[in-house]
This record gives sequence, C-alpha cells and structure tokens, in this order.
Amino acid sequence: MDNMSLVKKLPPMLSGSELEQALTILPDYDPAIVNENEAMRLIALTDIYKVFVPNQMSREIYSKLYLALLRSLQKKEGKLRVKQGIANHQAIMQHEHNGILGGSDSFTIIGASGIGKSSSISRAVQLLTKEPVIEIDKPYGKILPCVLVQCPFDSSVKGLLLEIIRVVDEMMGSSYYPKATSVHATTDMLIGTVSQICLNHIGILIVDEIQNVAISKNGRNLLGALLQLINCSGISICMVGTPECAEFFTQAMQLARRSLGLQYESMEYGAEFEQLCQILFQYQYVKNPAELDAATIRWLFEHSNNISSVITLLHDAQEIAILEGSEVLSLETLNAAYKSRMKMLHSYIAPSKKPQTSRQKKSTSVHCADQEIQEVVTISIAALVQQAKSEGRAVTDFLKSYITVEEVGI
Repeated sequence: MDNMSLVKKLPPMLSGSELEQALTILPDYDPAIVNENEAMRLIALTDIYKVFVPNQMSREIYSKLYLALLRSLQKKEGKLRVKQGIANHQAIMQHEHNGILGGSDSFTIIGASGIGKSSSISRAVQLLTKEPVIEIDKPYGKILPCVLVQCPFDSSVKGLLLEIIRVVDEMMGSSYYPKATSVHATTDMLIGTVSQICLNHIGILIVDEIQNVAISKNGRNLLGALLQLINCSGISICMVGTPECAEFFTQAMQLARRSLGLQYESMEYGAEFEQLCQILFQYQYVKNPAELDAATIRWLFEHSNNISSVITLLHDAQEIAILEGSEVLSLETLNAAYKSRMKMLHSYIAPSKKPQTSRQKKSTSVHCADQEIQEVVTISIAALVQQAKSEGRAVTDFLKSYITVEEVGI
C-alpha cells in the first residue's frame, strides 16, 4: 500500500490559535430570543449543551491522536506489514499469535468522569476525519482513520472483538461480521481476524469506558486480549477511562508500558474555568438576563466537580426560572437547580479542591482556637451581608447559597 498516499490524505496538523478556533463550538445566539414564548426559549436553551470551549486537555488530546494516527499510517507499508499479515492469518488458522509490528505507540487517556474527555476526543476525531473513509489505489484499499468502540460492561472479550468488526462493517460497508458470527469462531480466531482488519483498515482504535475492566471478573481476560491485539494489529490503540482503571493497568509490566499516556483531574479554579463561565453565561434565555460576577463564578466552581455539571447547572437553573416565572439567572435559581436536580452528585463534589470561601474557612479552621474561628467567620459573613445589601437581596436567602443557615424564632 502506498504509504505516501495515506499520509497525504491526512488534514494538516493544527496548533496554536488555529487549533483553538477549529476546536471551538459556539452555537448562534440571538438576544431577541428572550422575547419569545416559553416553549421556544426552552427549546433554544438546549443549545447550551452544544457549546465546546477548548482547554489544555482538549489540545493535548488532539495532538496525541493526530501523531498516533500518523504513526499508524506510516506502518501500513513495507515488508513488516506483509509479515504481520501472514502472522495474523496463521493466528486465525493455527491459534499462534506473533506480534511483529508491535504496539509501543498505544496509550491511555485517563481522567475523572465528566471533565470532557469524550467530548474532546469527539472533537479531535472530527478534525482528523475530514474524509471518514480513505480510499487508496495500487492496490485498492479502504482505511478508517478512527474507529471508536465502547468496552462491554461485563468486559466480554468476544463482545468487544465483535463490536469492532460490527463498527468497521457499518462505517466501510464490508461484510466481516456475518462471517465472524457464522462459523462459531473461537476467541483466538477472532483476535487474529480483528488484528488483520485493524492492520488493513484502521488507523486508530479508540476503546472508551475501559474502566469496566476494573470492576468485572473478566477484566484480566479482556486486557490480555487487548495486549495481543496491540502487538498484532500494528496500529495505535487508545484506551479511555476513569481513574479506577489506572491501578489495574499497573499490575502487569507488559500492559503498563503500553498504557502510558495522558492523565487528568477535575478542572482547577482559574482562568480557564472563568473563561468557560463567561462564555456559557452569554447563552441566557430568561427574560431578564443577568451579569456574571465573581461570586457567581465561585459558587459555580464550589457546586460542580466537572465541566458537565457547570453546563447542567446553568441549563437547569434557567429552565426552572422560565417554568416558575422568576425569569432571572441568579444564585437563588442556581441553588434551586443544585438542590433539586443534582442531588445524586452532591457526595462527589470534593470541598478540598474548591477555592477558599467562608464555607471552607470554617471547616478548615475547626482545630484552631475558638477566637480564631469566630474572627474568620465573622469577617466572611460581614462581607457577604454587605454584598447582599448592595445587590438588594434578602440576607438570609443570600447566605444560604454559601453556608447553612437555621432561622430560630425569638
């Protein structure tokens, strides 16, 4: 296969402001929408879920996937590729797996749930696959630059291998799946078949939800099959999951060295988070749009543990404001959305990672002298009371957004 033709089919690698612009998704917003009826505004409100603001993670993921795809395409030529094809055929017939091309360029993307891994991967794949199928002459062949599958919840080896074949058939119009299921193929035969399909037709294979291997009794078997696939397919395999799988990968040296890659934690409080809030706050569909202030940004960070939660909070708060008639995006409506729509996430929000506000100061000063506690809380509450008065809000309702307030009759 003509390697130069394959590489030339790739779009140019982007970087800097050009990459930033290409990754960004900002749906059109018409300020006049606030004058429409409830139904139209609620429908338009769903556009907030389409917003994608690139950050350091998304830029790194794009670069990692682009270079991995480039490396895979470069290996689809020469004598080693031919030898690997012969070895894969022997694996199908004789159940003897022999890795020739190797898979040292395989890697992982590990990060907390909801931080935007899947969205970043999806955006990167969209930029990499301007042509969903690359067609090559001399000899004729088809290459799928990126194939994305999910790890089965029960970590079934056959389930994953058959899913790879099914997705390839769906994207390429081939008929590998009926053949793989009609002959009662063994797992070893399927590994050989999938290795050959990857070698001939796939640039990068992305396996999402790989953390399922850590909670299933079949997890070790599936990782063993992936290891054989990495060695025999000659392509880059990217495994995506949450931190639960990191320790599982380190149990075996041969897998750990093939699963090095990118690791991310929840977004920290800083310029990137503030920029995200500022952009999302532009998408207001209530009749009385509000200005974003520092207190609201702090509140959003304290009451979310990932990007997904921030978007959900801003969507649900506006939905509540529209349906209940308050028609304003405020701390009160945000707090209502947090309490009524996100109860199941409360235990996952880690206060230790939040910026220092009155609530954290009180909890982190528990072991100090009583005088010190009183001083810290008094100063913070005084500042909050002053802010509530300046904004014309009820003091008790405003304080409830930051600390627990119990009203006692006298």
